[in-house]
Amino acid sequence: MLGIGTIVDTGLKILDKVIPDPEQREKAKLELMRQQQQGDLREMEVAMSAIIAEAKSKDAYTSRARPSFLYVMYILFLWSIPMGILFAWKPEIAGAVTTGVQNWLAALPEELYWLFGTGYLGYSAARSYDKGKK
Repeated sequence: MLGIGTIVDTGLKILDKVIPDPEQREKAKLELMRQQQQGDLREMEVAMSAIIAEAKSKDAYTSRARPSFLYVMYILFLWSIPMGILFAWKPEIAGAVTTGVQNWLAALPEELYWLFGTGYLGYSAARSYDKGKK
């Protein structure tokens, strides 16, 4: 489990790179240290430990989520081959299938794409961090 010190050290390094103004950077560092002293970072520590625990999980679904997503993407890419062949013989059917898939994907709310992307990137970052520690 990540300790508060690790989170604060990481936060300080990020502040050094993100905030160019030395005065503003020192104010942000003082605020981070104040939060550490007050114990406000405990919630962040718990959240990070949950992400790391999921990454280490032996559960087939949890440990296979990223590869499963890639398999779905492979299927979508490979599906373009038979669709190309279908288009050569029956362009109206291939066009109708393409239009149907486009309409279905467009019907999904944009927030769902953002939620998925955020979750996927967070999961990937936690997995990469965990693998990098080894």
